[in-house]
Formats: sequence, structure tokens, C-alpha cells
Amino acid sequence: MYSRILRFAPSPNGHLHLGHAYSALLNYDMARERGGRLLLRIEDIDVPRCRPEFEEAIYEDLRWLGISWQEPVRRQSEHFADYAAAIGKLEAQGLLYPSFESRAEIAAMVADLDRHGGWPRDPDGVPIYPCRARRLSAAERRRRRDAGEPFALRLAMDAAMARAGPLTWAETGAGPQGQSGTITAAPQRWGDVVLARKDMPTSYHLAAVVDDALQGVTDVVRGVDLFWSTSVHRLLQALLGLPEPTYHHHKLILDEEGRKLSKSTQATGLRELRAKGATPRDIRRMVGLGR
Repeated sequence: MYSRILRFAPSPNGHLHLGHAYSALLNYDMARERGGRLLLRIEDIDVPRCRPEFEEAIYEDLRWLGISWQEPVRRQSEHFADYAAAIGKLEAQGLLYPSFESRAEIAAMVADLDRHGGWPRDPDGVPIYPCRARRLSAAERRRRRDAGEPFALRLAMDAAMARAGPLTWAETGAGPQGQSGTITAAPQRWGDVVLARKDMPTSYHLAAVVDDALQGVTDVVRGVDLFWSTSVHRLLQALLGLPEPTYHHHKLILDEEGRKLSKSTQATGLRELRAKGATPRDIRRMVGLGR
């Protein structure tokens, strides 16, 4: 029986780059050092953007790095029922409501609010939702949903926080300002986050929390860019009665201009580096693990 369980959870919407390599290797090393096991999870809820060839490339790149994992691999696209069940529990608590505005309509609302003194942003710099849909009556919400209108299911943040009470998490890594130890969660900074949509039964926040619980993950090791997302994750864990992992947020691997490596910016992939003659030891050295 393993006492510690870690996971690496990439999305198959492109090839792995050095940032992924660092996170995967760190998870692998920490699992071995703690006498635990490493799980691999394929986060493919965004089905249109995820492709089988990228998933196969993930397996190939990880094996080339010398990383092994516990089978079976969990694919999120095969477990939408688990996320729908969690949504049902939150709806039964009266904590979710539908919003029907398009992204363009929300952007217009925020632009108008910005003209009157500025509108708050979440930790990622995105304007928080202005909550206009909260004013709709229950009958109007039902009518619009029954009519088949597109909608997003949002968490009523104030009600959710009142139900959950104060929350913290144990941080063994470091936050953006070097925070570690016991961290006070601040989910209110995200506003009424989207947890599902009409055509998608989950969001990243909900799927990650449900998966970590179902897979028995004890240590979540991931990039510091997700540090404050942990506030939302702790809130969902409390509302759904799920166990609390220990969190370890690690540094990001940056490009020459100081930007986070990203598939969207065409960051050099592990496959390209391997084709140019790089070895797994070279990759460890390049990401600062050096062994």
C-alpha cells in the first residue's frame, strides 16, 4: 500500500515542452523519494482540441524521459458522469445558477463597468463575472434552459463560502510571493466561477478536484501559475466532502523573454529537442534538476 500518491496531468492538445518535462520529472522524483506512486491523467475535457496523436506523443515523451506511472491512465473524457454527479450535489445545495450571456456580452458589461471606476480582476487578470444573471427569477432560468439556450453554470461564491467557512491549505512549495506553510484560501478573488456549461459537464476546477479525490491523490505538485486556483479547489473539496491533498507549487520554466512556456506560443517541444540530439540527462539539466 502506497502512503503518497502524486499525479501528472497533461492535456493532449499539443506536444510536451520543457515546462511539462520539469513538472513530470519533479512529480516522478518526489513520488520515488517518498516511497509513493505516480499516476498519469489525461485532461481531455476540451474534446475538440484534444487529439489521439498528441496523447500517444505524451506517452512516448514521458517514457523517453525515463518516467513510469501506475496503470490505468485516467482519461477525463471517459468520466463525465463523475463530474455531472458533483454538479448535481452542488445544485442540490442551491449553490449554482445559470448565466446566459455570451463572452462578448460579458466583455461589453465589463467595459461599461470599467468606465465607472474599474472592475475587479481575478488572480489571472481576467475580469470577474458581474453577476447579472443572479437577478433572474427561478421561473425565468427554467424557461431559458428548457428553451435550449446556451448557458454556463456558475458557483454563487458568497453562498458557497458561507456554507464552507474559512479554509486553508498546506503548501510545501512556494506561491508567487514565496508563500509557504499554511495558506489562507481566498476563493472570493475569483468571483462566481464557471463549473460547467450546457454542452460541457465540467470545468478544469471541478474535474481536477473530483479526479484527485477519486484517484486518492495525496500530493498535488503543479506550477505556481495555479497557486491561487487552489482557493477554489479547497472550496469545492469542502462543499463536496472530499479529502484535502497537500499542495506543492513549483517554479515555471520561462522562455528567453521571461514568459511562461506555452503550446499556444509554439514553445520548443521535447520531440524537437530529442531530434536535435538532446538526451534525458540534458533535459534534466536544462530544467534545473541536474541529475
